[in-house]
Amino acid sequence: MNHTSDKLPRSHLLFYALPGLVTAIPTIPVFTLLPTFYAETVGLGLALTGVLLFAGRALDVVSDPIVGWLADREGGKRLTRLILTGSLLGAPGLVLLLSPPSDPGPVLGAAWLLGCSALLYLGWTLIQIPYLTWGSRLSDSYHQRTHVTTAREGAVLFGILLSGSLPAILGGVGLDERQSLSGLAWLAVGLGVPAFYLLLRRLPPPAPREPAPSGWRGLAGNRLFVRLLAAWFLNGLAGAIPAVLFPLYCTHVLQVEDQTRNLLLALYFGSAVAGIPLWLVLSRRLNKHRAWSLGMMIACPAFAFAAFLEAGQWQAFAAICVTTGLCLGADLALPPAIQADVADWDRLRFRRNRTAALFSLWNVSAKLALGLAALIVLPLLGAMGLEDTVAAPAAITALAVIYALPACVLKLTAVALMFRLPLTRDRQSLISTRLRRRDIPFDTG
Repeated sequence: MNHTSDKLPRSHLLFYALPGLVTAIPTIPVFTLLPTFYAETVGLGLALTGVLLFAGRALDVVSDPIVGWLADREGGKRLTRLILTGSLLGAPGLVLLLSPPSDPGPVLGAAWLLGCSALLYLGWTLIQIPYLTWGSRLSDSYHQRTHVTTAREGAVLFGILLSGSLPAILGGVGLDERQSLSGLAWLAVGLGVPAFYLLLRRLPPPAPREPAPSGWRGLAGNRLFVRLLAAWFLNGLAGAIPAVLFPLYCTHVLQVEDQTRNLLLALYFGSAVAGIPLWLVLSRRLNKHRAWSLGMMIACPAFAFAAFLEAGQWQAFAAICVTTGLCLGADLALPPAIQADVADWDRLRFRRNRTAALFSLWNVSAKLALGLAALIVLPLLGAMGLEDTVAAPAAITALAVIYALPACVLKLTAVALMFRLPLTRDRQSLISTRLRRRDIPFDTG
């Protein structure tokens, strides 16, 4: 591990960040466009699609803790084996999920969605948990960790920006939605080969930790982690509801074409990329948890305004996309850096080596937020008549309200949990110093 005074080489940051770009390319297709695609284009309906997406996510409740336990138990170079296995499972899962058969019927369509999503999520888990754990071990410096997460999440945002821009480009050259989604899947696989090669072959493996026991005992006593996890879940749910409903909001509330919808997505994520330097500076001046809280508070009025827009007011919604996009940079870059600090506190306080296990719970909460959003809002809107040939005005109004207002309540609750988090830069520096004095290097093979 690099110590507090060390500065990570730029090549290490690059090799670590590149897989973040690759895994982000499917984000918009899988999280935002997929529910409506399977509900309307494949023909499964909103209610069944919501249930199946939640079922696929629910499998992660079992797989994520197991992968976290394995990552903590093996460590060192063996983390790379988990990532390699995940890439070999996730690549075919992604291609198949975004390339379903034409007119599969309800039975085959449902089986296809559930099976392919489960395969993709398992591969994603095998990549994401060791990958996040690896990043937390690149440095024990409070600010260097912010650079690590900023490099990774900056690459993620560029991947998402590419993901949001390409559907508009592909649609402009005459490809339909099905062809565009399939093309994005193959693009992610093609770019993933060199990106994961550089990560696994050119970046030094994460340093082993002291041979402390792993496991879950006493985890509830880590109040910092429980508090951060709750805030992460609530903020994740606040983002998941608009993400799932975005295509429906654009179609029924704003009544814009797919090209305009894709341009709004590109504007949103482009603003997030532009805002990263701002949050990096603010995290130094305010501490990371205060900067994140500020980002969530700024996003709330913009989300609330979206509930009152009407057909054709896409220019006003573009301003909302800019504001909330700038705040997205804080959501993505700062919480994982705080989580790495909390993992150090857990290791010091409880003398247990379970960083990957903590990240597995972190991963589970994010996935459950997306699954719950699909399970709750899609069947609800389907029951209110949003799937009718001519949607009722009451259903469209409900869509606008559900899209915007729950996010404000959830984000403000997360702010209440995070604003007074006692893990400041000075305290984390003291924790790192004590851990360096205590740690005993050992060989994990």
